[in-house]
Amino acid sequence: MKTAYDFSFNSIEGGKLNLSEYKGKTLVITNVASRCGFTNQYKDLQTIWDEYKEKNVVIIGVSSNDFNQELNSKEEVKKFCEVNFGINFPMTDITKVKGKDAHPFYQWVKETHGSKPKWNFYKILINKDGHVEEAFSSFTKPDSKKFRAAIEKTLK
Repeated sequence: MKTAYDFSFNSIEGGKLNLSEYKGKTLVITNVASRCGFTNQYKDLQTIWDEYKEKNVVIIGVSSNDFNQELNSKEEVKKFCEVNFGINFPMTDITKVKGKDAHPFYQWVKETHGSKPKWNFYKILINKDGHVEEAFSSFTKPDSKKFRAAIEKTLK
């Protein structure tokens, strides 16, 4: 049976971002876009990363233009994130997250958990066993009590 750790993405830095590198850690994987009404959630994602990375929580931003709100290239996205939000958590190259051409990770989430991104900043929480713990809509802020409680639950 597959787990999240069986997948990899193309990194925004170039090369592969293998989720297997994070085996045994909690993952927060969220599809992101630079020109979205929820783009300010980058700030909260960075806060969560700063607070929880020492507790084996990894934030991964999956850049996507599926909702027509992303910049044109991974270089532009990387610069935008660093300059405007000081992002230093792992990010992917621009990736499909919905439809028949969705990245295999997102197809797996749909098949195993029945959920899929309905908009940008859809957050998928993966527990230490590599399974979907919970998914959160764009409206759930990463710094919310609800989201933090879900992360804390995976750490027990």
